[in-house]
Amino acid sequence: MTHSQYPHLFEPLDLGFTQLKNRVLMGSMHLGLEEMKGGFERMAAFYAERARGGVGLIVTGGIGPNSEGGVHASAALMVSSKDVENHKKITQAVHQEGGKICMQILHTGRYAYNPKAIAPSPIKAPINPFTPKELTEEGIESQIQSFENSAVLAQEAGYDGVEIMGSEGYLLNQFIAQRTNHRQDSWGGEYENRIRFPVEIVRRVRQKVGKNFIIIYRLSMLDLVEGGSSFEEIVALGKEIESAGVSIINTGIGWHEARIPTIATSVPRAAFTWVTARMRKALSVPLITSNRINMPSVAEEVLARGDADMVSMARPFLADPEFVIKAQENRADEINTCIGCNQACLDHVFAGKLTSCLVNPRACHETQLISTPTETRKKLAVVGAGPAGLAFATNAANRGHDVTLFDASSEIGGQFNIAKRIPGKEEFYETLRYYARQIELSGVTLSLNTKVTLDSLNNSDFDEIILATGIVPNSPDIEGISHPKVLSYLEVMQGAKVGDKVAVIGAGGIGFDLSEVLLHKGPSSSQDISAFMSEWGVDMSLEARGGVVSEVIMTKPSREIFLLQRKDAKVGGKLGKTTGWIHRANLLKKGVKMHSGCEYQKIDDAGLHLLINGEQCTLDVDHVVICAGQHPNTVLVNGLEKTYHLIGGADQAKELDAKRAIHQGTQLALVI
Repeated sequence: MTHSQYPHLFEPLDLGFTQLKNRVLMGSMHLGLEEMKGGFERMAAFYAERARGGVGLIVTGGIGPNSEGGVHASAALMVSSKDVENHKKITQAVHQEGGKICMQILHTGRYAYNPKAIAPSPIKAPINPFTPKELTEEGIESQIQSFENSAVLAQEAGYDGVEIMGSEGYLLNQFIAQRTNHRQDSWGGEYENRIRFPVEIVRRVRQKVGKNFIIIYRLSMLDLVEGGSSFEEIVALGKEIESAGVSIINTGIGWHEARIPTIATSVPRAAFTWVTARMRKALSVPLITSNRINMPSVAEEVLARGDADMVSMARPFLADPEFVIKAQENRADEINTCIGCNQACLDHVFAGKLTSCLVNPRACHETQLISTPTETRKKLAVVGAGPAGLAFATNAANRGHDVTLFDASSEIGGQFNIAKRIPGKEEFYETLRYYARQIELSGVTLSLNTKVTLDSLNNSDFDEIILATGIVPNSPDIEGISHPKVLSYLEVMQGAKVGDKVAVIGAGGIGFDLSEVLLHKGPSSSQDISAFMSEWGVDMSLEARGGVVSEVIMTKPSREIFLLQRKDAKVGGKLGKTTGWIHRANLLKKGVKMHSGCEYQKIDDAGLHLLINGEQCTLDVDHVVICAGQHPNTVLVNGLEKTYHLIGGADQAKELDAKRAIHQGTQLALVI
């Protein structure tokens, strides 16, 4: 069967002793299930669903080779026969679906959130409170043996191979870079000594597992930190790793402590494949490229261009387990695309919660959120076609309910129609494309440009009403709130004219997004790789060590913006754990003045009068934009005589929370 649309993507990859059926790798992600009671059964279901969906090769989340190497003190390890038995549940489930799977061996080194943390030198990571202990020579030998042992146990557990994690600033990377390796013995100093540790691990793992076992090495091709490796050094390491017996080399981009975004939604699609392309010229083993490849057309283009032999996608398989099969059957318009938001995956991991996905709440909950055909077909009205209404309507219709979806607007999406217009959030268009297609496939009756009234609902023949009517922006009690200078964020997003000096009241996600919009000129850097790289100081010539240019040239901002919040805490402190720093850095680079501890007094012709940390101040601004939260739009509740359910912002409107909205809509649809 030929796949004319994506011929490169669906070409098998021959590794000599085994063949991968296509060029798609499901990249490693920590799920949080690894450490949960009953987690291995749930992981078996999770990975089996992706194998059934057609992915060529899966790599598990990182598994520690010993107790000091785990992500935290109780992290999952591969050290005993009990671990082998647990992992067999995963490998058997994947093999039953015709898939192949490798276990990632991850030693976190100084990133271990663990008082037992170890590293080549006792240098504390900026993102970890623990200072690691310096490894002795005996300690280094013991660590190498741990990698060998883990690989052998993975083989016993039925894995098709292992991925040795040598990038992202973890232990192997810490040995390689002078930034973290200050040793003076034969494991430090000259570059040849610093790379001994990873090369020795690959060589000895290959000896232990024999020829017919996949070894992937995740190579940091661009450290994105001061004191990182030079490109010549990385090529030299790649050649050594190749000689040591690796089957495939995977691309790692950026250390966890790097202050350059690498996978957030504001990063252009396939932004870093040029690095792999350069590396591919120097090596002969197959190379995998990664980062922000989220649609088959993007993957096909990368492969067709010759940037890599295989593409790694991780989060896209949280968003849609059937990604590959949909591409294979030319149904790419049905793919639930990863929007790179990190809200339910990475943000959850760093908060110690279970991984899931904003656009697919079933991810990691496959054994709990199960869709079964309804026994009693109901006639349901859904009022509001925002994320909650869309999730409910399509899931309920798929179960066999008769669903009509109403919205007063001329298009589906609700607040997503605002989000998609924010520079760097263009991926939200994909979610709306996905839901538009799901409405067609599931048979939802869509009724746009329709303002639903209480009477029309009470006099209808609907069995139940689902109110997904969203939110109403708050109007804070400030003297002069109705002054002509005052605009709501919705008015600005809908095209209201805004002057050159602006005060933004409210520094939550909406305040930050709105400031981005106000500062924006021309195409977004999320749509232009070279513009993105120059904005963040990445050296595309690969001449700078670590790929980082020390000086970033910023253009003069188009507006003067004051971003204000009442709370006396860090401005933007409540933004997403893995993306908040990006928004803050972006606005600070563009000259936004951020102030916390603000007490608003009045708005008049002179501007905004306020106290900042108790000091009187008047901001002579052209406009004051209100982003001070919102409250549920429950206008249809009082007097509604039918059984009804509130979901999304209509139920709870603390922040615009699409993750909660889609989850709540999905959950209700599966039980109604």
